[in-house]
Amino acid sequence: MRVALHTRVRADRIEEYESAHREVPPELTAAISAAGATSWTIWRSGTELFHVIECADYARLLSELATLPVNVAWQERMGELLDVAHDYGAEGADAGLPVVWEL
Repeated sequence: MRVALHTRVRADRIEEYESAHREVPPELTAAISAAGATSWTIWRSGTELFHVIECADYARLLSELATLPVNVAWQERMGELLDVAHDYGAEGADAGLPVVWEL
């Protein structure tokens, strides 16, 4: 399945956000992969962030990551940098962007 998300980085924290993503902890990327994600890409347009995640089951991915200390720490860090954050808890599994058109 493919899931698209929208978040927004704070205008004064763009460089810090991008810097953090150049140094994502290997333990976190391993956990994301182990939870079923095969790819995760984030694009930025100004302060708007668009994520596309490919995984077998997004609800399962969120569930498996929810209480992992490395993910909890990462989400806390991202929470300081974002104006609009995605709910990575169970409720967020249904919060993906709706598909409008596909080729």
